[in-house]
Amino acid sequence: MANKSDGGNKKTSGSSAKKKSGGKSTTKANVNRVVKAAKKYDTSKNFKENKDALTGIVAATATSASRASNKKQKKFFIVLTVILIIAFVVIGCVGYYKGWFDPLIISDNTLKFNSNTYDVAAIKNEQLSIHFLELGNNFTGDSVYIKAGETDILIDAGSRAGSAETIAEYVDNYCTDNKLEYVIATHAHQDHIAGFVGTKEAQGIFDRYECENIIQFSRTNATSQVYKDFCAKRDQAQQKGANVYTALDCVNNANGAQKVYDLTGDGSVTMEILYQKYYEQETSNENNYSVCVLITQGDNHYLLTGDLEDSGETSLVNSNPDLPEVQLYKGGHHGSYTAASASLLHKIKPQCICICCCAGSVEYTKKLENTFPAQKFINRIAPYTDAVYVTTVGEIEKNGDSYKDVGFASLNGNIVYACTNGQVSMYFSESDVKLKDTEWFKNNRTCPSSWK
Repeated sequence: MANKSDGGNKKTSGSSAKKKSGGKSTTKANVNRVVKAAKKYDTSKNFKENKDALTGIVAATATSASRASNKKQKKFFIVLTVILIIAFVVIGCVGYYKGWFDPLIISDNTLKFNSNTYDVAAIKNEQLSIHFLELGNNFTGDSVYIKAGETDILIDAGSRAGSAETIAEYVDNYCTDNKLEYVIATHAHQDHIAGFVGTKEAQGIFDRYECENIIQFSRTNATSQVYKDFCAKRDQAQQKGANVYTALDCVNNANGAQKVYDLTGDGSVTMEILYQKYYEQETSNENNYSVCVLITQGDNHYLLTGDLEDSGETSLVNSNPDLPEVQLYKGGHHGSYTAASASLLHKIKPQCICICCCAGSVEYTKKLENTFPAQKFINRIAPYTDAVYVTTVGEIEKNGDSYKDVGFASLNGNIVYACTNGQVSMYFSESDVKLKDTEWFKNNRTCPSSWK
């Protein structure tokens, strides 16, 4: 009896070992199935492009749970499935507010407008016109002229001191009383303020026009000669009667400044200076001191953020919970990879983007994919609109192992966005071709899937 019992115990023990070994094998296979599916997720792609991988992970987990060979394994995979579901819900909530899913939910946000031959007389008849100017050289810079009724506004005057002549020749087509009601200097970089100073041959903006109100950056680290010259010319304008305010004065309605200005006298077009924390806080990044401006015309909104970068944009969004979706966005920092962050784009969902730059110029970087407008910038804006326009294109040539700038030409040229009675029109002094359809783009950038 003892031998039979021993034999029976050995058989039972052997069967148990086999079952235990099989359980380990099954568990390993189930885990490997999930791991293999997870490896197909490509972190360099967005959620839409990873849809198959995500589906595979869920399917693999569900399959593993159903094939689990015992209660402990089933419990393990059920718990894993619940964790995955919770993770997807959390990712979904965070992703929605950070704009990760915008490529999935924005189908056609592109601005609808009439494209017209550039015509000064026609533009003069528009109720509101926003002009993105070429600057007469191969250096990137900003200068945006705005005409609202009889009010003239100039935001920045780059890219070099000599650009003052190019800017003035353009503005004089529209400003007939030699008076700029508002002049805004977003921050203290040469490519935004040099034209306010000018040269002996090219009279600066502060000297050439009567400037009624000057709104400037609240803080700066600048010590350059251009900045010192800017301050001297600004002070001279102030002595002649100009009101000088900082952006912080405006947002606080302090020292005679206003947060919101009525540009037309009847409230139909307003200009608001938006708060962001670097009006008060110090930063080593001069770009983040940029003055941010929102023009509102009825239900339409137009946003200009100077050279504000990621940190500043985050503050802009957090500080302005009512920041609206916009019909027009001046591409931040000339289309740099450091601007147009996901958080800002998700908030404003721009329908049209105009970029002041010399496309492809190696002035600031020799890394071609980072020249303006940068590939990463393009990838981020693409899901929102393909109505993207650029003033100027640079000409470069190989210089040993690097490149050098050798010239420039108009891309879209001077770009005018105008709106009258809700009807949007755009005027281009050179071409109305979208960025994605230009030869420069085809030869120098990878087209995002949203633009194909």
